[in-house]
Amino acid sequence: MRRKSFLAILNILTLCIIIGFVSAFFVEDSSLIGFVLIALAFLCLASLLPFGVHWKSMQPDIFFGLIDNGILAILAIFGGHFAGVTGVIIGGVVGNAITDGLAGIFEGHWAEKLREKLIAEERSILSSSVGKMTGCLLGAGTVLIIASILKL
Repeated sequence: MRRKSFLAILNILTLCIIIGFVSAFFVEDSSLIGFVLIALAFLCLASLLPFGVHWKSMQPDIFFGLIDNGILAILAIFGGHFAGVTGVIIGGVVGNAITDGLAGIFEGHWAEKLREKLIAEERSILSSSVGKMTGCLLGAGTVLIIASILKL
């Protein structure tokens, strides 16, 4: 059990480092960063293959992250347009508070639906962390792609 937890934490920390470095490398390329974040989301999912974690069990966490960071990114973009760096910070903080509440509703609902269908959705260090990371990257990546297309 300890070995499995150690490997799960090592996987999560490795993903964090990769996501941080890759994002920093592409941060100035607004036309690509959304696609990069989505690719990183798929890297997160791929990292679960050796652990035998099925993505269906992580659907509530992915959905949480998708809503959480998707709306947060929208509010940060609008905050940045209206008040610069301070607006981005306020948009991010307020957006995070709002989206955590909203995403929690959907996460809980989704988890209840999975239990009704007898799909195991038991939370673990790995599935919860990587599920939320995946959803956050997908949400922010999608918003950034749309913002790039709309020239926001």
